[in-house]
Amino acid sequence: MENFQSFSMNIVPQLQETNSIITTNPNTTIFTPTSSSTSSSSTFPATTLSRYENQKRRDWNTFGQYLRNHRPPLTLSRCSGAHVLEFLKYLDQFGKTKVHTQLCPFFGHPNPPAPCPCPLRQAWGSLDALVGRLRAAFEENGGMPETNPFGARAVRLYLREVRDFQARARGISYEKKKRKRPPPQPSSQTPVS
Repeated sequence: MENFQSFSMNIVPQLQETNSIITTNPNTTIFTPTSSSTSSSSTFPATTLSRYENQKRRDWNTFGQYLRNHRPPLTLSRCSGAHVLEFLKYLDQFGKTKVHTQLCPFFGHPNPPAPCPCPLRQAWGSLDALVGRLRAAFEENGGMPETNPFGARAVRLYLREVRDFQARARGISYEKKKRKRPPPQPSSQTPVS
């Protein structure tokens, strides 16, 4: 228990910075103001958020910044699945996963023996998790499930295409993991006479 308290005390000061700057590339800087450390005791709750909740908040703020930087700027109420696709394609430039093109001699090889000039992309699993977090954040921020752009059919189809192409290009299959079912309980049936 003592380790947990010291761990949480180390995280809280990071949240109390006066200004945070996130730089994704030289042309884009995102400023995220936070409260000053003098008034932080009244504005921050004593509990810390989970890693998932922190990531979801960061993703939501990044998407909000993307909408504000969009030309023309977009409001969340006018955001559609097409804008989500545009955002996902924009994020591809920051990817770290080598995805071989069909002309590459290493297409379909999970461990290529030599370097190649194929592009780095966002991994399908990362995009899928991101969409899931943004879908939840949209509804937590007052969005209606029926109008959630992150659940649009076009977004689901795009994710499926990315998954299938990356599976072929990298020679890796993305099959759903089967859930382990608990063993059936032996039922005590009494014979009927």
